[in-house]
Amino acid sequence: MKISVIGCGYVGLVTGACLADSGNDVVCVDIDQGKVDQLLGGVSPFYEPGLGELLDRNRENGCIDFTTDRRYGIEHGDVIFIAVPTPTRESGEADLSYVYAVADDIGSYMDRYKVVVDKSTVPVGTAEEVREIIRKKAKHEFDVVSNPEFMKEGTAIADFTKPDRVVIGGDSQRALDIMREVYEPYLRTFNPLIVMDIRSAEMTKYAANCFLATKISFINEMSNLCEKAGADISAVREAIGADRRIRYDFLFPGVGYGGSCLPKDVQALIHSAARVGADMRLLRAVDDVNSEQRGALVPKILAYFGDREGPAASLDGLRFGLWGLSFKPQTDDMREAPSVVTARRLVELGATVRAYDPEATAQAQTVLGNSIEYAGNMYEAVEDADALLLVTEWRQFQRPSWQRLKSVMRGYVVFDGRNIYQPKRLREEGFEYHGLGRN
Repeated sequence: MKISVIGCGYVGLVTGACLADSGNDVVCVDIDQGKVDQLLGGVSPFYEPGLGELLDRNRENGCIDFTTDRRYGIEHGDVIFIAVPTPTRESGEADLSYVYAVADDIGSYMDRYKVVVDKSTVPVGTAEEVREIIRKKAKHEFDVVSNPEFMKEGTAIADFTKPDRVVIGGDSQRALDIMREVYEPYLRTFNPLIVMDIRSAEMTKYAANCFLATKISFINEMSNLCEKAGADISAVREAIGADRRIRYDFLFPGVGYGGSCLPKDVQALIHSAARVGADMRLLRAVDDVNSEQRGALVPKILAYFGDREGPAASLDGLRFGLWGLSFKPQTDDMREAPSVVTARRLVELGATVRAYDPEATAQAQTVLGNSIEYAGNMYEAVEDADALLLVTEWRQFQRPSWQRLKSVMRGYVVFDGRNIYQPKRLREEGFEYHGLGRN
């Protein structure tokens, strides 16, 4: 099948690569010439495990191509996926200008019947607006469907090729049959294809992400309470996660969530709800909790080093080694990353921060610039450091050589922003330990 994907960002590129790998003839379109040149040269513009190999294999097989020529891309595809960004405006509203621009071009360049797929995360009612924009210019029949994505950064290829579910919202049997054909290779093990109306499909993506964000903010609130009440969040989590109604996924206390999806989608749903007269009180609280949680290590650091938060607070002369910059492991995505909040606040307080991340250093430099130092490895990051801060739980950070750390650090204290270390073990190794919600 001939498929076009408009937008070579995270969702679009993974979608295009996976669809090409199942034998489709895929053209990926992006307005960024530099990004397209990278892809034509065999370089992925971002880090995702396995994606580079997938792109190389399908470029060699002639199953995927990249271009900035939107007309060529639109004319190529029988199915056109819209996978452009929907960033958050200052108001919290989703910015749909990129989606509308693509819809306008589809209407202008449509040369035969096509299925237009809203893959971008968009508010309820967007597919109807896309349909009207296309209809004003189109001279051929077409259908618009909603097909929200449920890929997690770091496991996106597996999430696409072995999905928990595929959701398609549409009102045309012709279009639904074509979409079933597109996804048939990934449904051979009886993973469910869930068909519904378009508005419900659009809502499903927001509902899923906002529920996950709620679980994270809930466990972080419980963590903060445990710390004040003298309980241990690790024990509490183990007990409540054993309940099959709750389970353990997304129930990890830490320094909050980040990335391109959860913060944006929570705010967008709050704004969309307000437009129809609904007050999302729970989600507003979820957002507030996460905003505070991303800086949760800083008060602990100030308390330990004998200062207090406020105008007189100071960390002058202190050096901190920071492990992890990306918002989560297995990605170089710095969007809404807790490391940014932590690093900026420490620098404001007069500290020196030297950070290491296995993949995100280049991206971090575009966000933090030269306000912090960047190390070439995890041990270099903590040389002469007064404390180690763990912010992103990359696998290589989970079993460090504590004796090697002691040989290069100035102070022997660890602030664990993801609760991945055992306090007893660190005390035995001669370190002071400070986690979240642990007595």
